[in-house]
Amino acid sequence: MPKLKTRRAAAKRFRATGSGKIVRRKAFKNHLLHHKSAERKRRLSNMAEVHERDAENVRLMLPYL
Repeated sequence: MPKLKTRRAAAKRFRATGSGKIVRRKAFKNHLLHHKSAERKRRLSNMAEVHERDAENVRLMLPYL
């Protein structure tokens, strides 16, 4: 069986936790930050779990995750 290629764009955006869940970064924390509250920016800094429907596709893009 040949080796499978990892989709590099997905590899930069997702990672697996110890229990095997896939986590991602939250959106809206790149620019235009001066009008967003500190609490909101702190909340956006946390990782979010990928929805189970999307996780199936992410696993296909990252065969060795």
